[in-house]
Amino acid sequence: MLDPAALHPRLAADSHLLGALPSALLLLHREAALHWFILVPATACDDLTDLPPRQREGLLDDAAALGAFLKEECGYPKVNVGALGNVVPQLHLHVIGRRPGDCCWPDPVWGRPLPGHDWSDEALQGLVGRLGSLGLRELP
Repeated sequence: MLDPAALHPRLAADSHLLGALPSALLLLHREAALHWFILVPATACDDLTDLPPRQREGLLDDAAALGAFLKEECGYPKVNVGALGNVVPQLHLHVIGRRPGDCCWPDPVWGRPLPGHDWSDEALQGLVGRLGSLGLRELP
């Protein structure tokens, strides 16, 4: 598992560390207008396609579980998954719930001005509790 201290400074600044799923650290983007998860695996690879097959499968399995959570538990009709890495070179996978009428719809969330609403401690704790069904573990 990746040591949280090894997170790229931009990822650390822009997100809340929720814990660890089987394949990666699980972050939540600070922008509370969307459920925007970020998976960060322990790897020296820069791109998703460079991961060894078994590790890539595990990461995509966790992304699929998050996608199902976003649809079933949060009511999102659409889930966007992306691994860009142009600004932050550390491999990370975005899993974002989208719906018509959200703050960016239908455009991508990247490079857009966002409302700037951070998650409350209560909302974060509630979300972490609900994510336990995916095998989310607390970090020491």
